[in-house]
Amino acid sequence: MTGYKQELKDFFADKCLFNEPMARHTTYRTGGAAEVYVYPQTQEDWSFVLKIANSEKIPLRIIGFGSNILVGEKGVGGITCSTKGMNQVNINGDRIKAQSGAALDKVCEIACEAGLGGMEKLSGIPGSVGGAVYMNAGAFGQETFDCLEYFDVIDRQGRPATLLKEDFKYAYRKVEGIEDYIILSACFKLIKGNFTQLIESRNMVLHKRKEKQPLEFPSAGSVFKRPSNDYASRLIDDTGLRGLTVGGAKVSEKHAGFIINFNRATPKDIRTLMELVREKVKEKHGVELELEQILWGNFE
Repeated sequence: MTGYKQELKDFFADKCLFNEPMARHTTYRTGGAAEVYVYPQTQEDWSFVLKIANSEKIPLRIIGFGSNILVGEKGVGGITCSTKGMNQVNINGDRIKAQSGAALDKVCEIACEAGLGGMEKLSGIPGSVGGAVYMNAGAFGQETFDCLEYFDVIDRQGRPATLLKEDFKYAYRKVEGIEDYIILSACFKLIKGNFTQLIESRNMVLHKRKEKQPLEFPSAGSVFKRPSNDYASRLIDDTGLRGLTVGGAKVSEKHAGFIINFNRATPKDIRTLMELVREKVKEKHGVELELEQILWGNFE
């Protein structure tokens, strides 16, 4: 082992892995290996990784819980950075601040238990705080940016900054320009609420998720963004695609907006099924479904 890989190994020790199977790090539970997989935890760690990536012109990817990512069979080259070592959560009055690798659901639980409202409907979303901010994740009419106040970042040159949500143009599942930054932590400004009501609301959301979503199988949640004035799941269902399979991948019978890995699906199975669904929905309804999930690597 020579060059930048040796430098990363020397710096991160056991927090630097080579040829790491991405099936271990994505909720689809499939995908090829990451060439280099590291766990930065501090600003110094991130600066070191960025310095190497920039000077050697190496691709750099960031992953939280991998709950919105499909990795191709041949995996990904370069450096993949996991935020999972960054998971601290602190409450200060009506604000809750969480590092990017904290589980969003855990933050929702802590907020509800502290009698702070504004995040309870985000309960059960299987991603990290960083991932939720990156894509303005949401559910049941509530979005991450609704109660987000600011977030701490480091740019691709290693410069730290604190950014307000007003600094960005954001919409449903979209934040423009956020890809230029690595999210380190986020602060949410919440509203004092009734502890019992908040816990009840959270439990109701968790119950609805369990009842309506195929949580017993590996998936990455909603595959497609909601088209204007409609629902992707309704269009898929109306096209008669519920239960459609390609290899080990299937359009869930429980929720047509989900593709599940029901029998050792390959990334190609899932990707092919995504395209098949898009094609058939367009054919019947004239609607071009837009992918909500992120594709890494090659699917040929």
